[in-house]
Parts: sequence; C-alpha cells; structure tokens
Amino acid sequence: MKRAFITGITGQDGSYLAELLLAEGYHVTGLVRRTSAPAMARLAHLIPNPDLVFIPGDMTDGESLRLALRDARPSEIYNLAAMSFVGASWAQPVLTFEVNTLGLVRLLDAVRAECPTARVYQASSSEQFGMVRETPQSESTPFNPRSPYGCSKAAAHYVAVNYRESYGLHVSCGILFNHESERRGPEFVTRKIAMGVAAITRGEADHLSLGNLDAGRDWGFAGDYVRAMYLMLQQDEPHDYVIATGTTHTVRDFCRLAFAAAGIGDWERHVRVDPAFIRPAEVPTLCGRATRAMARLQWMPTLSFEGLVTTMVQAELAAPSRAA
Repeated sequence: MKRAFITGITGQDGSYLAELLLAEGYHVTGLVRRTSAPAMARLAHLIPNPDLVFIPGDMTDGESLRLALRDARPSEIYNLAAMSFVGASWAQPVLTFEVNTLGLVRLLDAVRAECPTARVYQASSSEQFGMVRETPQSESTPFNPRSPYGCSKAAAHYVAVNYRESYGLHVSCGILFNHESERRGPEFVTRKIAMGVAAITRGEADHLSLGNLDAGRDWGFAGDYVRAMYLMLQQDEPHDYVIATGTTHTVRDFCRLAFAAAGIGDWERHVRVDPAFIRPAEVPTLCGRATRAMARLQWMPTLSFEGLVTTMVQAELAAPSRAA
C-alpha cells in the first residue's frame, strides 16, 4: 500500500487531497498541531477510515517533523501547511515566514534525514507573481510579490528548487492560482461573499462589507487543483507547474453571480466598500497559463467559474442558519 503524508490536512486543500488519496488506495498520515480543540470539521466524514491517521507535529519544530516522518514512512509528502490568508500576513509577518518559509526548510531537512527517496509536493502560490510583469503568468514569469505572504511563498519556492538541485530531492512546486469551495475558510473573500449572500437572503443581514471590488483573480475549484498536486508526484521527474483556469474575474463579478444564484438581481444595493478591508499593497489582477500542466499531467479544470460560485452559494443556503 502506498503511503502519503500531508501537512495542513485540516484545511480546505488537505481535506480534498485526503479524499483523493484514500480513494486511490493510499494510507494517509496527517500532521496536526496539538490544540485544545483540533479543527477536524472538514475531515469528519473521513475519520472512520482506518487508512487515515493523525500524528502530532508543528512546522516550527523540526524535531517533531523528523519524528512524524519516521513514524509515517511516506513515499509521497504534500506540504500544504501555511499561514495562508494574505490579509493576516500583514499583521503577522514574522509568523508567516516562520511557518511558510522556515517550516519548509525544516521539513526538507527532515525528508533528507528520514525518507530521502520520498516525492515532495510544495504548495507555491500565484501571490508570488504579485504586481505582475506579464500576463498570463507561467512558470517562467518573474516573481514580484506584494505582501508578506507572497514574499514568504516566493522564498519557500526557491528553497524547494535549491533542495531539488542541491540534494537531488524529488520536489515539485505547484504554483496554484486561487482555488475555492464550500470548505474555504470564512476569512477568504469568496466564502465571505457566499456566507453574506445567504445571511441577506435569510434576512439576518442587510449588507455585505468588502474591500477592493475590482481586484481580478483566476478562480478555480479546489477539488480540481488537488488532483493536479497528486498528478505532479506521479511523474518520474520533478517540475514546477502553474495550475490555473486561464480566465480572470473580479470580486465584482463574483458578487454579481453570487447574488444572482440566490435570486437577488440588485446586488449593488447590498454591498458596501469598507476601507478597512483594503490591503496596504494590492495585487490588481492575476491570470495563469497552465499549458505545462495540461500537456505533461493531462490536467484540466472541470468546474466553471459560474458553477463554482453557484455551488458555494447553494451550500451556504442549505447550511443551518448561523443566527440560530
């Protein structure tokens, strides 16, 4: 039986990846931090599976990573652990680098010591492109990050490349553009919009406060994107891959479709721009070119932007009222 190790397993991507790997017949070990109340909600439907186990560890503690890998004995490692909210990285820049950049250094050193033949996936980000120097962005586009989060991910990307070239580790980086689902954290704008639309529909709120409505992003479905992660580690040679839909939409577009999915046409009446949600340095627009992934991995996105927005809103409308 193949064995996989996932950091960040309790997050959106981790839950979809665990589902996929279990369906492929893997034994999956997830790294979880010791907390008083572990965030297992996204994994609740998988926990009865005997091939899914959890092991304590922390990206800020290299010894815990070595012990976890020694116990898990994985052939594939997926590093999804991160301080992943761009906005919060301005308030916690040191912790962002501690987890996102130095955490990867600790993990790769642990891989070298405990399982040097394992294949490693590193979660890179489109935020590394920042104030873009060309459109669309591909694997050869220079990085120009505009946030502590983007800087930390760019640094981690170069760490991964250096460990691959210096030590011969099988490390592939997925430069994933924005990917969403009903499992997205409520602090992210897409889930915030979906939740806000549901609250307004139920009469629990009369407006939704947002930041820059003109920010453009290349949005896809998280379930599609974790499939790309898996396909990267099935390749004989490690490479870096942009994963994206190739189409950009604005926050304004997301709002319009989200309210329409709930039967509300005059969405502007319910949305307010709040300067508190404007970032110190904005990334105006991102659009990826996934030509390499489509050619080498035979990967394609399956859910359209319109389908993604509708799915997220319908999930919120079907969920129990948060005001109850």
